Amino acid sequence: MSRLRALVALVALLVAGGLMAVIPSTPASAAACVAPWQASAVYWGGDQASRNGRNYQAKWWTQNEAPPGTTGVWQDLGACDGGGTPPPSGGCNHPNWVAGTWYAAGSIVRYTNGLYYIAEHDNPGYDPIISTWYWEPYTCGGQPPTTPPTNPGAFVVSEAQFNQMFPGRNSFYTYSGLVAALSAYPAFTRTGSSTVQRQEAAAFLANVHHETGGLVHIVEQNQANYPHYCDPGQPYGCPAGQAAYYGRGPIQLSWNFNYNAAGNALNLPLLTNPWLVQNDAAVAWKTAIWYWMTQNGPGTMTAHNAMVNGAGFGETIRSINGSIECNGGNPAQVQSRVTRYQQFVGILGVSAGANLYC
Repeated sequence: MSRLRALVALVALLVAGGLMAVIPSTPASAAACVAPWQASAVYWGGDQASRNGRNYQAKWWTQNEAPPGTTGVWQDLGACDGGGTPPPSGGCNHPNWVAGTWYAAGSIVRYTNGLYYIAEHDNPGYDPIISTWYWEPYTCGGQPPTTPPTNPGAFVVSEAQFNQMFPGRNSFYTYSGLVAALSAYPAFTRTGSSTVQRQEAAAFLANVHHETGGLVHIVEQNQANYPHYCDPGQPYGCPAGQAAYYGRGPIQLSWNFNYNAAGNALNLPLLTNPWLVQNDAAVAWKTAIWYWMTQNGPGTMTAHNAMVNGAGFGETIRSINGSIECNGGNPAQVQSRVTRYQQFVGILGVSAGANLYC
């Protein structure tokens, strides 16, 4: 008992003398906050922004949707420290880049040259200084570069790849016209992973190739069909004439009601001036993207949704031509589209995915 009293007295003495202190647990420090979210800014997949003390990363293109948002576009990266405390001396602790390793958008690596790079898009370990679409330089110890990409509206298909896909195309179908048309529907080939984006681009261009003979034909070749595309039962009628609504453009837009709907969506006078589609390359491409993004056609979903939601290339055929080709209607035509799609995904370096046939 006397020993216990002596021990208690010794502990009391040490505490009183300041020789014994309680060491509090240190909470893990939060990451530094990246650049604040701005309503006017455009964010592509992999771009980051901070808001209300948390960092977020965009999964696909978005604008004017404040994180955390309601559509699922923003991934919450956790709490951040608004003070932006620099990393410890001696540099960053990001891992070395390893070829063949899967990197999700937002991953940061140290390359063999000692510099750091951030993955702008998912990729299977592409070389950061060669595959510059997938990687951007990263300022270690600070924030990712805040300057926007030099061409944020760039198509996932390069001009060289486009020319490879359509070596004998009509000069009317310009690559610049296609790129100019992208602004009409920013989600087109900008939704989902980089693989999905390329698959959608390949699917769209494969169907376009089939519809136009390789981007050769601007208008429908069978002129005997021209008077058939006026539905007089529509309240607006056919102000451009009975035979004015024949197929035009990359997906051969036809019928007065389609010209009316596309014109309303694109703010173009296509009902009264359908010839715009065969005279202006950007307008022609916009009508094709309009159909792809907004119309189910004879199918049950848009071609865009078929590709980004995993239904597969076969459903894009159904959305364009339905039972005329699908369900045994014309297997040779279906095979033609599928073969072209497989060729195009090969050019873009991605797999074709499942459900190729309808």
